[in-house]
Amino acid sequence: MTDRVQDPSPATVLVIDDNETNRYVLTSWLRRAGHTVIGAATGEQGLAHLDSAQDAPVDIAIIDVLLPDMSGFEVSERLKDNPRTAHLPVIQISAAAVSPDDHAEGLRRGADAYLDQPVDPGELLATVTATLRYARARQRAEQLAQRLFALNTATLDVYSAVGFHSFASAATGGAAGVLDSPASAVFLSPQAQAVHSMIDDPLTPVRIQPAQPGLLARLAGLGLNQGTGVKVVRVPHGQWRGLLPADHLTGEIALAVARTKRGRPPVCLAVPASALAGADDEQLFQQVANASALALEALRTYNEEHALGLALQRSFLPKELPTVPGVDLAFRYVPASEHAEIGGDFYEAVRTVNGLLLAIGDVVGHSVTAATVMGEVRHALRAYAIEGHPPHHVLQRLETLLGQSQPGVTVTLCLVLVTPEDRRLHIANAGHIPPLVIDPRHGPRFHHAHGPLLGLGLTHPPPTVVDAPPGTRLLMVTDGLVEVRTAHLDTTLAEFREAVAEGPPDLEELCDLLLARFGHNKDDDIALIAALFS
Repeated sequence: MTDRVQDPSPATVLVIDDNETNRYVLTSWLRRAGHTVIGAATGEQGLAHLDSAQDAPVDIAIIDVLLPDMSGFEVSERLKDNPRTAHLPVIQISAAAVSPDDHAEGLRRGADAYLDQPVDPGELLATVTATLRYARARQRAEQLAQRLFALNTATLDVYSAVGFHSFASAATGGAAGVLDSPASAVFLSPQAQAVHSMIDDPLTPVRIQPAQPGLLARLAGLGLNQGTGVKVVRVPHGQWRGLLPADHLTGEIALAVARTKRGRPPVCLAVPASALAGADDEQLFQQVANASALALEALRTYNEEHALGLALQRSFLPKELPTVPGVDLAFRYVPASEHAEIGGDFYEAVRTVNGLLLAIGDVVGHSVTAATVMGEVRHALRAYAIEGHPPHHVLQRLETLLGQSQPGVTVTLCLVLVTPEDRRLHIANAGHIPPLVIDPRHGPRFHHAHGPLLGLGLTHPPPTVVDAPPGTRLLMVTDGLVEVRTAHLDTTLAEFREAVAEGPPDLEELCDLLLARFGHNKDDDIALIAALFS
């Protein structure tokens, strides 16, 4: 990827020599060769100039070994010890220190070349040319290594983006970091919003604003049109300003247009054309644009699949709960964040010949498959319940169904059959979070008795019968509400029980309170059923 090495262009040369005649002769030779020369009579003067030469940096230093304030060897050491000047090539020159030991000490203490006076002008200029060629090649290699590292970081960042704001920051910041320049980006977000982002340099924040919907098509027309791949074009500043009046880039613009699939909107990255010093930089710019286009396509595909999975998941859930005399019901269902995978949480309430059957469960795993299995289990559950099977028989039939149609899949499921006429709860729990029974006389208590998960091929025990006098409340939840990865489940269940004990008696208000307290920043679905027996 390296450019063809050419003879170095004219350089800025710092000559440090206390002998005015020597300094004049060296300066004359160098200037006739096209170089710019800065003179200094002492080591401190030369070092001070290097400290202040940020806008007009020195490319090479020629230093006399015998100086009035310090030796040329010490000047070289101080240059090499300073990170700002460590890269500066140094030629030591001396009329007195000419022994092999002097040469060895000079090279050991930081010199890149060593010449004895009187020096031939041709030898001096050839040494300057060779030293510059080596130093510039090394600097190009170091810069390329840094930019390749920045490219790797930028690629990881764009692929890690989980929304258009983070993608805009990663893509725009990536271009700025790789080329060490200001940058802009224009793309269509996964939510079909045209976005224009800008950054002043790799260390400043990215600014994001809406863009005109037709802008991407106009930018694509400058490069790819309807094709795929990556193309870099130069855009005059006046034309660029006409396309993006609010953009901050100045001068001629280098625009990279990238598209991975036909019919998809492109990703457009822009930097000042001056940031692309050669073929290496242009290829790196293309790679940032290509990685950004691939990452955005993956993000867009994920969003489409996630939306489809959510629609599928919601289609499997009941639209409303039945009305049963003597029983008030409330429910909540909160999908995981838009960046989390689709889960298999579900709830159900079915009127049967035996009473009201309440169910809450969770297919183990997160995927569209989990949501599909959830729908299959829920529909079978309704059918078995309507047929009048008691809770543990419903579980046993679901066990058989999973073994035949979904081997290897496991499901947690809690069933509570409410029989209002005798005010009892028949609880059959297949490995799910225990239901919370709030007895008006004894307060809230979890019903911990349960059988195995569904899908293991094991037998399910008969339900446990619990009295439900008037005023009894029942809460059934999925683990998305009460599980915290950094805390033991028993701890969060105890906090949940206390919140219920101190919460309002109204079911709707209680559900809202529990979601507000326990439902934030969760990466799993949350389902909640609350019942009050009058």
